[in-house]
Amino acid sequence: MKIMRKLVALVGAAAMAFSLAACGGEANTTAQTSGNASSSASKELKKVTFMLAWVPDTNHIGVYVAKNKGYFKDAGLDVDIIAVGQSGAEHAVSTGQADFALSNLTNAASYSLKGAGIIQTLQVQQKPSAVWCALASNTSIKSPKDFDGKTFATFGSNESDAVIRRMIQADGGKGEFDKVTVGTNTFQTLTSGQADFGGFYATWEGVQAEMYGPALNCFTEPDYGVPGNADGIGIITSEKMIKEDPDTVRAFTQAAQKGYEYAYDNPDEAAQILVDDAGDSTLQVDFVKRSMQVITEGQYWGDKAKIKDGSFVLGTNDFDGVQKYLDFIAEADAFTDANDNVVKQAPKVSDVSTNEFLAK
Repeated sequence: MKIMRKLVALVGAAAMAFSLAACGGEANTTAQTSGNASSSASKELKKVTFMLAWVPDTNHIGVYVAKNKGYFKDAGLDVDIIAVGQSGAEHAVSTGQADFALSNLTNAASYSLKGAGIIQTLQVQQKPSAVWCALASNTSIKSPKDFDGKTFATFGSNESDAVIRRMIQADGGKGEFDKVTVGTNTFQTLTSGQADFGGFYATWEGVQAEMYGPALNCFTEPDYGVPGNADGIGIITSEKMIKEDPDTVRAFTQAAQKGYEYAYDNPDEAAQILVDDAGDSTLQVDFVKRSMQVITEGQYWGDKAKIKDGSFVLGTNDFDGVQKYLDFIAEADAFTDANDNVVKQAPKVSDVSTNEFLAK
């Protein structure tokens, strides 16, 4: 499931040379807050919570910017940014423990098969950033076909297995590999020799490898036969929240959208805001600035020219691209229901996301 892909990012980030902390199940449960709204003013605002998907990073940056710039306050909201709970952001939103959270469309689809009523109202990431890498020092791996017979640092996800198998086969290999469960983090699993390759995010761990090492040799999914967008990262809320308080959903979504727009146009300033406001002393501003540079140069949040001329709205959910990926996962029998039975039919992206709350 897509939950696995999220955890790959968490664990990879935990290996920062300067101790950037991450790992889904081990995230700090202390609430993260930012912004400068006064306590007297906040009493007049509607209190809502936004849950991180892991530790603060550039995927969350638009929410921090929206709070820092007063966009939430202007929308009548007092937003508490809280750390992810042990059961995960999706579960928290589904059960009402959080009003909003960072997630992605594949997670929303996966959870829908298990009875969770969550809807994504904003998709910030418009193309895949997941990369599958070996250490650059491992000269036996030159392309994905060389993953054949090697050991994959995994969290046990059927989804990840399907992706790796497709990439190997698209490159002319058999798609056969061994697996080992990641220990402390993926970087350490590779450097210790327990595994030969694993999953990372180009916009975060890829930046770490570039700036601090260890150097990686990476391959992207679209180049090796994996269809669609596997990384539709964005903001979720519950079906209940949408039904009972659509005005708050609209206010939050549009304020966050404005925050991501500002961050996309002002990446260095946004990076400084995240470092200053996230309450995580391990974040280094040069690193966060480089992550934002990779995002903007790679246009991961959308084509800037199209955003400028109005032909694309930042935050739009990608029904077509994500659906192609979900169909691929379903064909690989990687979706299961609440009883762990395989679900053959992929969920419909249009059933777990909406663009109606975005500012057009």
